[in-house]
Amino acid sequence: MPEVVEEAKPEQAAETAAQHAAQHAEQQPAPGIAVTPKAVQKIRQTFAKMGVQGGLRLGVLGGGCSGLSYQFKFEPAPRARDNVYDFDGVNIYIDPKSLLYLHGMTLDYKESLMQSGFVFENPNAKKSCGCGTSFSA
Repeated sequence: MPEVVEEAKPEQAAETAAQHAAQHAEQQPAPGIAVTPKAVQKIRQTFAKMGVQGGLRLGVLGGGCSGLSYQFKFEPAPRARDNVYDFDGVNIYIDPKSLLYLHGMTLDYKESLMQSGFVFENPNAKKSCGCGTSFSA
């Protein structure tokens, strides 16, 4: 005897789809990084000055005086597995492995009488060197 399959009513289908979408949205990770408006402005200015198209790659490499160093370079396009973030029209590319070390980080740009430059405020850094470009996790 053939099995009888009950069809879902349109209202039920819409409700089920909405529940599925809500569950899926909850599973999506938060961006994990923040870029301050001042840093976005400086990145945009640097792109324009250098005539660069694409985005800014943030990453972590082995090396530096504390064990790991930050990678910071311009790239024309993201790689296949990159996480791509848009901050007010500025694209940031981060590979999955680097995101483990950068999750929760804030990229800022600071200016003072002594120096100016990008600053990585990284909660994953257990120890940082004096220059601020390397850390240990």
